Amino acid sequence: MYRTKFFDHLILIAGVVLMLGPLVIAFTTSTHSAAEIHSKGLMLTVGDHFGETYSKVLFHGGGFTGKVTGLTMALNSLILGIGFAVGKIVLSMMAAYAIVYFRFRFATLAFWLIFTTLLLPLEVRIMPSYKVMSDLGLLNTHTGLILPLLASATGTFFFRQFFKSVPDELLEAARIDGAGPIKFFFDVLVPLSRTMIAAVFIIMFVYGWNQYLWPLLMTTDESFYTLMRGIKQILQVWVGSQIPDYNEAFAMAVLAMLPPVVVVVIFQSWFIKGLTESDK
Repeated sequence: MYRTKFFDHLILIAGVVLMLGPLVIAFTTSTHSAAEIHSKGLMLTVGDHFGETYSKVLFHGGGFTGKVTGLTMALNSLILGIGFAVGKIVLSMMAAYAIVYFRFRFATLAFWLIFTTLLLPLEVRIMPSYKVMSDLGLLNTHTGLILPLLASATGTFFFRQFFKSVPDELLEAARIDGAGPIKFFFDVLVPLSRTMIAAVFIIMFVYGWNQYLWPLLMTTDESFYTLMRGIKQILQVWVGSQIPDYNEAFAMAVLAMLPPVVVVVIFQSWFIKGLTESDK
């Protein structure tokens, strides 16, 4: 028994080390100078450039224009992540509500057509989406970054499964009380879906926060750059000694990991509950 527990804990510890090891190395490396990282490689100890590096990344203007800061890019990433999450949740709930509660012909076919869009990655539709945004004059705008990718087959699937688990007696009771479709949606389904909303919010926020390809195509103005673009940009801008600012790139990578981690930690209980409730 004790031997089994020992091996169980050993496996868990190994998993923790495997997951957290690269993050710890990224942080410790970011506290050293770029020249030291270039000559010695990754660092396992904390250096003496912590304050200088993170202050420069957050507040010092950089890039090709010398005006964009890490805070600006973090704000753009935050807008993108929240915009993705909120927009996808709203559209997914409306689509799932129509499929489950409006008894129209071919509702199941409509759902599966939506679901099969999961087979179409962003790269397949990125050029038509870009052309539409360009024709509408939405390049280098937050609307152009968020709007084309709001439709979510994943969110629609989760909410459909959850709505199908809601007892039909609630719908009948709402009809007896004189509640119409809109009132039933907002007064009954939305409050019941709080845990599912939290679960989908986490998934979609992380998806939006980590976007790189779409912002890379949609933005040429540095004031709309996200943190993901900023990391790549730092490695492309060379200092006079021909050494990339590795420490700043590692520092920005560490900062880019913090908001998704905070969101997951705060909503983890709702996340687990929301996913399990969809199977009831």
